[in-house]
Amino acid sequence: MDIGNYRDIAPYWGEDFDKAKQRLLDNREYLASFLSVLAGNDDPERAKAYLDGVFAGLSKSNSYPDFHTMVTAGVLIPTVIGRTMTSFTTSGAENLDAGKGYLFISNHRDIIMDCALLDYALLMAKKPLCEMAFGDNLILNQFVEDLFRMNGGVIVKRELPMKEKYLESRRLSQYFFELITEAHRSIWIAQKSGRSKDGIDETHPSIIKMLFLSHRGTGVDFSEFINNMNIVPISISYEYDPNDINKGREEVIRLHHDGAYEKKKYEDLISMCKGMKCQKGRVHLSVGTPVTGHFDTPDDVARAIDRQIHLNYRLWDTNMFAYDYLEGTDRYKRELEGFDGKAFLSRFAHLTPEVRSFVLNGYANPVRMALKEMS
Repeated sequence: MDIGNYRDIAPYWGEDFDKAKQRLLDNREYLASFLSVLAGNDDPERAKAYLDGVFAGLSKSNSYPDFHTMVTAGVLIPTVIGRTMTSFTTSGAENLDAGKGYLFISNHRDIIMDCALLDYALLMAKKPLCEMAFGDNLILNQFVEDLFRMNGGVIVKRELPMKEKYLESRRLSQYFFELITEAHRSIWIAQKSGRSKDGIDETHPSIIKMLFLSHRGTGVDFSEFINNMNIVPISISYEYDPNDINKGREEVIRLHHDGAYEKKKYEDLISMCKGMKCQKGRVHLSVGTPVTGHFDTPDDVARAIDRQIHLNYRLWDTNMFAYDYLEGTDRYKRELEGFDGKAFLSRFAHLTPEVRSFVLNGYANPVRMALKEMS
C-alpha cells in the first residue's frame, strides 16, 4: 500500500505527523483549554494530572498509533468514562484476529464517542486500534484537522461537485480495500451519513455501494469482495444520549421545513463537546462477527449488518420504559422494577409535545427493531 497516494486524506505519517505534533505543542494553552472541557474543574489536582498525561503522551508520540494509544485511548477516553458513565462494558472484541484488518461498520449515535469507545475496547482486548472515517464538514480549522488525523482520522470529502465527488468516492473505496487487504489495518465507518437522530439504526446501501466502487466493472465478484473486506458490525448503546433533545429539536425543525435544516457553524463542535462531557449512564459496545455468505446486492449486505446491530444492541431501562410508555404495554414491567419512570419523563417535560414524542421514540425504537428481528 502506497500511503503517498492518500496523503491528503489519510492519518498523518512521518513528516506530516511531526509537523502536526509541533503545531499542537506550539499551542499548548489552546490545547489545554480545549481539553479542560473533559477534565472538569471540580478537582484541580486530577485535572492537572490529566493534562500532564496528555502532554507527556503527545511529547513521546512519533506516529499516529503512538498518539492514539498513549493519549486518546490511554488518557482521554478513560477520563470521559470515569466522569460521564456509570459503567462501560464491551463484548466480542476478544474474538478478533489481531493479524487481520477489519471494516467496522457501526450504528452512529455520537460524533466522537462511538469510534473512540471502539478503540478503547480494542485496546483493552489487546487488539490493534483502528482508523476512523469522518466527513470533512467536521474539519473546522487546522487545529481540529490535526487532532483528527493524529488520531487515525480519514477525511471523507463531501463538499465536492458531483463528478469530483464520484472520483473521490472511488479513491476512498480503494483506500479501504488496500488498508484492509494489504496493510491489514482496520477502519471504522458509520452505517450511514450522519448520526441516527430517531434511534433507528439502519445501514444505508449507498455505503456498501461506495465500498465496491473501485472494483466495479473490473470483473471482481461482488459477494467475494464483501467477504474479503472482513466487515464486522458494531453496536453501541447509551443509557442516556447527551444530545437527545438537540437531535429531537433538529429533526422536528427539519420536518417542518421540507427536510431542510441549516446547521450553525459550530453546532457539530458543540454536539461533540456535549457528547464527551455530559452524563451517559451505562454504555455497552458489542463487536459482532464478520459478515460472510453470498450477497447479490448492497441491500443484502446492509440487511446482514443491521441484523447483528439490532440483536447485539444492549437495551437499557430507558429504552424499555419508553417502549412500554409509548405502546401502552407492560411488556418490560419486571425488568423496570426500581426504575424511576417519572424522573425520566421529567427530563423532557419542558419540551413541546412534538419534540418530546420524537425524543421518547428515539429511546423506544431500538426495542422495536430488536423485537422485529426476533419475530
